Amino acid sequence: MAEEKTVTGDNVQHVISHEPLGEKEPVNTIVVTGNEAFQQALIKEPPKPRSPIAIYLYCCCIIGFFCSTMNGYDGSLLNSLLESKDFLKEYNGATSGIWPGIVTNMYTIGGVCALPFIGPAIDTWGRRAGMFIGSLAVVVGTVIMGTAINHSSIGQFEAGRFFVGYGVAIASAAGPMYVIEVSHPAYRGIVGAFYNTWWFTGSILAAGVTRGTQNLPGHQSWMTTLWFQILFPGCVCCGCWFLPESPRWLYVNGKADKAKAMIAKFHGEGSTESVWVSFQLQEYEEYLELDGSDKRWWDYRALFKNRNTWYRLFCNCIVQAMGQEAGNSVLSYFQAAAFATAGITDEGQQHDLTLGNACQQFFFAMVGATLVDRIGRRPLLMFSNLACCLTWACMCIAASIFASSGQKNVAAGNATLAFQFIFGSVYSIGFTPLQALYPVEVLSFEMRAKGMAFGSLILNIVSLFNNYVWPVVLKRIAWKSFIVFCVWCFCQAIIVFLTIPETKNRTLEELDIIFNSKSPVKTSLEKRKVGVTDAGDVVEYE
Repeated sequence: MAEEKTVTGDNVQHVISHEPLGEKEPVNTIVVTGNEAFQQALIKEPPKPRSPIAIYLYCCCIIGFFCSTMNGYDGSLLNSLLESKDFLKEYNGATSGIWPGIVTNMYTIGGVCALPFIGPAIDTWGRRAGMFIGSLAVVVGTVIMGTAINHSSIGQFEAGRFFVGYGVAIASAAGPMYVIEVSHPAYRGIVGAFYNTWWFTGSILAAGVTRGTQNLPGHQSWMTTLWFQILFPGCVCCGCWFLPESPRWLYVNGKADKAKAMIAKFHGEGSTESVWVSFQLQEYEEYLELDGSDKRWWDYRALFKNRNTWYRLFCNCIVQAMGQEAGNSVLSYFQAAAFATAGITDEGQQHDLTLGNACQQFFFAMVGATLVDRIGRRPLLMFSNLACCLTWACMCIAASIFASSGQKNVAAGNATLAFQFIFGSVYSIGFTPLQALYPVEVLSFEMRAKGMAFGSLILNIVSLFNNYVWPVVLKRIAWKSFIVFCVWCFCQAIIVFLTIPETKNRTLEELDIIFNSKSPVKTSLEKRKVGVTDAGDVVEYE
């Protein structure tokens, strides 16, 4: 009679039985996703997420998280500037129409111009150097913008936004790559998911500074918010050189001994005999190219050499693009115009709502980050898309009632505002934690830096479209533009269901098996039975 036994852990689904195999040791049969080496490492040497060295590594990752704050700060900063009557007066600006699109797109154009340099910077000099170069450019851009007031020069201000966009493009590629590559394999998912939640740390800081300085006279209010943009990139510039380098980068650049030492210290609790050390080094030897195209700054062939790489690149780009086209761009960069559809035009009230919205989105983004390894990437993405679709539909109905009443129906206006907040929460649960995690996961090491650059190109093309089109659309048809997002979010849910493979509970190198299969989605969802002895050795795998 089989003896039932319970095994806990996110990577092990459940135990089926505990029974002897002839004269051999008793074997626990469990259902898992992933390969046997990873499962054996989890069972034989359970990681210690609260050990001193693990906590130290989390602190190192926080420096990488600061790269995400730059994007969030800029989004909230520009939104605050467009809400500032003094700023608009200084530069003869407007909150809708083509003007905000031009100012916003200088940031995007800077990001596009940085693309040829992302791969070489990160692959040649390492992930830490990429974070430093990007952050330094943001510091320079902030100084240029901050001094533009001396000449009331909109041209100088736009030049500063160009440099900020240039730097953020490099830093936002290097940051998640660093975090995901240095993280312990057992916790890569959740740590990588928390990376993009720090977008809201930057957003909340910008919104908070704006609200706190609202009553300062003249230019001091919005200038203070602008200068605070230097905070997080300055911390990265100062702190990145004290961090351990990515073991994968060390290994493929002829520093295998340093890679082993890094893994032993941070993943093996200081022991070179740790199963996590041998397991990862074996995967590096099997999957990493020591003479791959990542060594040649001009060589992008690794992105397009076979079906495997094409599919990986598609997954990288489509998830990033979907994150922008769900409608969040309208409610972040152009929130002042979106608030106007709910009848809210008071500057102080807009600042309060912007800050409150950022805080509640941060909370739901952290909730989503804790679910990426429990629920999986696909279910979270499908949930967010379908929930956003429903929210846009409700927002559209409420806004139409408010508009048809001549903006006198207070209940409809409040409902429109409420659904803008609800959209932020359901978007943040799925999209925010996965926008940085998933695109990095699906790329092999050889194509990772240049693939992230290519993904940034697609992302910036989408952003250019959004920045020029949606301000004009909001001005001309107002709430009717919400219909487009409602339909498109439903289409995105279908795309996720049909094309996006699941990556939870797998190592970065192991994803080769998924993308080399005939049906990556089907392969990624397969569950297998593993026989494990009481000593933690895998003796059967089917």
